[in-house]
Order: sequence, then structure tokens, then C-alpha cells
Amino acid sequence: MFLLCGLGNKGSEYTFTRHNIGYLVIDKFSERFRIAVQKRLCGCKVGESGEIILAKPNTYMNLSGGPVASLVQRKSLTSENIVIIHDDIDMNFGRIRIRWNGRDGGHKGVRSVADALRSPLFYRMKIGIGRNPAIPPEEYVLSRFYTDEVEELGDVLDRAVDALHTFVFEGKEKAMSMYNRS
Repeated sequence: MFLLCGLGNKGSEYTFTRHNIGYLVIDKFSERFRIAVQKRLCGCKVGESGEIILAKPNTYMNLSGGPVASLVQRKSLTSENIVIIHDDIDMNFGRIRIRWNGRDGGHKGVRSVADALRSPLFYRMKIGIGRNPAIPPEEYVLSRFYTDEVEELGDVLDRAVDALHTFVFEGKEKAMSMYNRS
């Protein structure tokens, strides 16, 4: 069983912000593979199909860990089959990187998950949102995408879904080798 969990902030005011790109990936995966993410379980919105659990913690980003840890425990998931999908301000817009383990890189949602799981041992799918040095990072991540980024966002989300599908059905190494360089 694989948990594909997108991080974001609950609330309509955050719906289309950079920090919610994890939610957007889960929404795209849900749409493409017709897995409704509507059930409420362990503080998350969840959808299940076969070997896949899609989840979006129904919290603010910095509190994501509790619901994720509850879901992992409830479903008896192993860390090797957990993918946390989140934004990365230090990567160029649209770049995707899947990695195992590592530090949180200052991302408070990832830190919350690692703290709640009591381990950094899980996969992360980082999606670059770029950086604007004229805007403080905590404001930038909560900003909406620029017009040129909106035009590219569909392709970014499609590549992320393709990478997750490859990860689950063709292997983790193949997904990392194919998508970490894009």
C-alpha cells in the first residue's frame, strides 16, 4: 500500500497558492485516475483505490504531521511506501525531485511530518515554486502563481502525476531516474 500525501493549507483563501502545490498534485492524480478524495479519516481528506491512498491533511501546513502520522499508523504503512508531496522555494519553478530521507530544508510542513513520524525516513516529492527575492519567503509561498507560471502549471502537475504513477507501478528508482532531471 502506498500513501501519496500532498501538503497544503486548508481554506479557500489558500486554494491556488504556491504552498498548496502538494494539494494540487493530489487533485490532479485524483482526477486522472478517478479516485475521489472525499472521505475524512485521521484528520485528512482521503481517497483509496487498490494499492494507493491519496491524502490531503485537513490542517494548516505547519500542523500536517499529526494527521499524516495517524493515517500511517491506522493503515499500518511502511516508510518506504510514503511519499510527501510539497513545494520547494529553492528549486526553479516546475522542477520535480523525488528523494528518500533528508532534512526538511526549512519546510515546516515536512518538519511537522518528520517530527510526528519520529523519523525523516520517507520519500519526498519536491516541486519547485521558484523564489522572488523582493518578497519575504513566508509571503511568497502564500502568493498565487504568476500568469506565465499558470500557463505551465498544468504540465508541471501532469509530470508530477506521471512520476507518482511510475513510482508506484514501475519502481522508485525508475521514477527518480526519469523525473529528477526534468
